[in-house]
Amino acid sequence: MVNIASLVAGLRRERERAEHEVQRLNAAIAALSWKRAGKVTGRRPKRTLSTAARRRIAAAQRARWAKWKAEKSKKAAKGRK
Repeated sequence: MVNIASLVAGLRRERERAEHEVQRLNAAIAALSWKRAGKVTGRRPKRTLSTAARRRIAAAQRARWAKWKAEKSKKAAKGRK
């Protein structure tokens, strides 16, 4: 008949193997996805900008458009002459 001690030892070895496999799977999931609030969502967390930062970005974009439009109008004026 099977010795109870060896049966328990075998079960412990199997539990350790299963725990190791779970750790490997968790590491693979973490490497392939972004974590957010403890949950794996598969995408990056949303970034929030301050009002001042949005204003600076908008002002810079308006300046780029103004520069582009000025250059465009200069080229058009040269073409008409």
